[in-house]
Amino acid sequence: MKRLLFTALLLLSVFIYTNAQNVKVAAAANLRYVLEDIKKLYEKENPKAKIDITFGSSGTLTQQIVNGAAFDLFMAADVDFPKKVQESGFANGEVKTYIYGKLALWSLTLDVSKGINTVLQSSVKKIAIANPKGAPYGEAAANLLKSKKLYDKISSQIVWGDNIGQAAQFAFSGNAELGFVALSLAMAPEMRSKGKYYVFSEKDCPPIEQAYVLVKGSEKNPEAAKFINYAMSRKCDKLWSSYGYGLLKK
Repeated sequence: MKRLLFTALLLLSVFIYTNAQNVKVAAAANLRYVLEDIKKLYEKENPKAKIDITFGSSGTLTQQIVNGAAFDLFMAADVDFPKKVQESGFANGEVKTYIYGKLALWSLTLDVSKGINTVLQSSVKKIAIANPKGAPYGEAAANLLKSKKLYDKISSQIVWGDNIGQAAQFAFSGNAELGFVALSLAMAPEMRSKGKYYVFSEKDCPPIEQAYVLVKGSEKNPEAAKFINYAMSRKCDKLWSSYGYGLLKK
């Protein structure tokens, strides 16, 4: 009986140890390509670790976390949504900025070199934007259009994506002639090779500050903090830069 009990406890400890190496990340959709690249590097250097990433809008992911979804780390597309997680009592630690993103205009077929005024071209029937309520890049796009007094003129042409990834897909598939997307998506190999993009200046659209927070319960899984520290290290700077992100001063 003692031997059986010892074996059971040993197996349980192995199970807990193995699970402790799995990090569940809730990540804003604009991070899809760069975070997958960082994940590959991390798992190569840490063979026992497994990083599971769920991509979505920051708003949707926030709602899932406060409803009890089992995530260890939340990497949002702004600062406000991680703060909501913290204010709701679901954070393990402080909200910290990890990167700065940029807004871009992308098209499969059109010349977008004129920037924001491209939306007025007669050939533009549909314009893809992520839902501002849950997607910070969509909010940035809507604010830009309003600041240029263009929003009301083209509002009937807007097709709303649930997140910035879906908005990019609408444009990439040709279901919208234009898409307001994260620069990181426009610079991903697939989109960069097929279409053209225009990057908005900081004057038109200030850099989008993106923050993370470790989720309540992650204190039991030190691999989560280890992963985000790795993602923010100098080792990953070139990857972030290759997707158009602005780095923190280190």
